[in-house]
Amino acid sequence: MYKKIGVLIIVILTFCLGCSSYSHEGSYDKDIIDKAKEEIPQEENNNDEEIRPTEENNTEEETDPIKEKIDTMTLEEKIGQLVIVGFEGYTLNELTEKMIKDYYIGGVILFKRNVQNSTQLLDLINSLKKANENNIPLFISVDEEGGLVSRMPAELLALPNSKSIGERNDKDFSYNIGKIIAKEIKAFGFNMNFAPVLDINSNPNNPVIGARAFGSDEVIVKELGVATMKGMQSEEIISVVKHFPGHGDTLVDSHLNLPLIEKDLDEIKQFELIPFIEAINNDCDVVMTAHILFNKIDSQNPASFSKIIITDILRNQLDFKGVVITDDLTMGAIAENYEIGQVAVKAINAGSDIVLVCHGVDNEITVLNSIKDAVIKGEISKDRIDESLYRILSLKMKYNMNNDEIKAIDIDKINQEISSVIN
Repeated sequence: MYKKIGVLIIVILTFCLGCSSYSHEGSYDKDIIDKAKEEIPQEENNNDEEIRPTEENNTEEETDPIKEKIDTMTLEEKIGQLVIVGFEGYTLNELTEKMIKDYYIGGVILFKRNVQNSTQLLDLINSLKKANENNIPLFISVDEEGGLVSRMPAELLALPNSKSIGERNDKDFSYNIGKIIAKEIKAFGFNMNFAPVLDINSNPNNPVIGARAFGSDEVIVKELGVATMKGMQSEEIISVVKHFPGHGDTLVDSHLNLPLIEKDLDEIKQFELIPFIEAINNDCDVVMTAHILFNKIDSQNPASFSKIIITDILRNQLDFKGVVITDDLTMGAIAENYEIGQVAVKAINAGSDIVLVCHGVDNEITVLNSIKDAVIKGEISKDRIDESLYRILSLKMKYNMNNDEIKAIDIDKINQEISSVIN
């Protein structure tokens, strides 16, 4: 059949060329005819089956470097990335170094108990990076909200709290506050900030949020909170918005015990969730969940390990595709009511990617071992671990995180920049 088709094509081309491509010397254009012959399908077999190019010959399979990395990791290495820990002291101690090198933790959080002055803080963060030999950079995180919730050295100028920023109600100012917070913590080597607070301070008797919120109006909190988040992101600092689905209407401080909110999903969608929805729609990277029992939504589990709240609402309904992290599992809301290892397992199964354990090496090891045992027993699937790990590694890659040490810090320059923003 191919030979017949080929002969027919040559005949037709010859006829056409005789009309249009005949040269002044009275001969056919040989190059055109030779080209036509080359384009004729060649007979490769004796049947009439259609010859199709294989995908292998036409496209190269794309490789996913994150998936490739995951495939090389041990179970212990994977689980370690799902945990951020706190520690005591101004220097890297043996226990913390062990958590980094032997338990492969994904990150650390620093508090005032870790900050003596600017030189010491820079040395501490550099030592954390140097101790990390796992080829996956650490989240080096902090709660730097401004106002009372600040972990920065005393040499740095103080930043206003969110309440005063809300009273000013200027999105550009909020953006610049987020930007300068990011600049100052980045100068020391931090790469993640547990801020801003997106809780709406709707309950005047709330013992824990208060001036940490931008106000009691959902629109102000939405607009200023997201502007602050964007300011931080502009300086390549990961902003963690908190405390989902909202801590503003509580009468109990979750650091001490478990708060209860008697609101259903429709009610919080019309109020508490508004700032979080706005953040998600503006490329929020990380959401922190709250240790609060929303009795009418999930009567059994606080938000921090509720599959209804994390997977059904945050993931599926609000379409959040980023990283979910719990609030500190050593807070009273958990410690006074639950066993920390079981909570960590429930949180992962509920859809959390990272569990935060701020106090006690024994608590941290219990959490790591509990998650590992749950995987071995089949209580947590390996796919579930890999799903969270993929999000975590993607976030670290997105922000170009590294273990590079910072040699010096210019406090005067930072203070000048802070002053230019707040004055």
